[in-house]
Amino acid sequence: MNTTLPRDAFDFLLELKLNNNREWMHEHKKRYQTNEKALKEFYSVLERKLNITDEIAQTKIYRINRNLRFSLDKTPYNVHRGVSFIRAGAQRRGGYYLRLESGNSYIAGGFFGPSPEDLLRIRKEFEMDSSEIREILDQKDFKKAFGHLVQEDAVKTAPKGFSKEDENIDLIRLKNFFVRHRFTNEEVFAPDFSENVLYHFQLLRPFFDYMSEVLTTDLNGESLLE
Repeated sequence: MNTTLPRDAFDFLLELKLNNNREWMHEHKKRYQTNEKALKEFYSVLERKLNITDEIAQTKIYRINRNLRFSLDKTPYNVHRGVSFIRAGAQRRGGYYLRLESGNSYIAGGFFGPSPEDLLRIRKEFEMDSSEIREILDQKDFKKAFGHLVQEDAVKTAPKGFSKEDENIDLIRLKNFFVRHRFTNEEVFAPDFSENVLYHFQLLRPFFDYMSEVLTTDLNGESLLE
């Protein structure tokens, strides 16, 4: 299994960005397929190694074709590659994500777009007691790798039913609960990139385990799983 990515993976995407049309893609189909094969081998390595410490139910490789139905941008192709590793079982919440793009590569992990029920449960937990999640987020290696929860798309003041004066409003106002770590192009093409990705994925486990417990219990700590 290949653990080193080809530099042409980014060269191809950069050229595609300048020639984002079906004719160009058709002319470079073999090159695209060669790069996709290398990427899939790399994803397989990550999945296999993730399964040593976690349990992955599915590896979802995102299509290069864009969904144009509701987009004003009609260019047909994405100019990045993305993959998600979906954890197995109702008791394992959270997901791992890797994005590869020249100058904008990163891993992310957490809880993006939770259902209204899950979102309320998370907010209620933080309202009641945020000490455990803050301890996880403030852990030295975690904080160095990820900084803080991504603040995108947060409620401006307070969600309905919560006080804007709550001491935990910085957490309660979030709609998504995930973190991100960026990689340089040099890091992406380094021989140890797979290990670098896995190291950062493994840092997420205490966060995943805590949030999984929250989302599979009620506010009294009683299990919601049969």
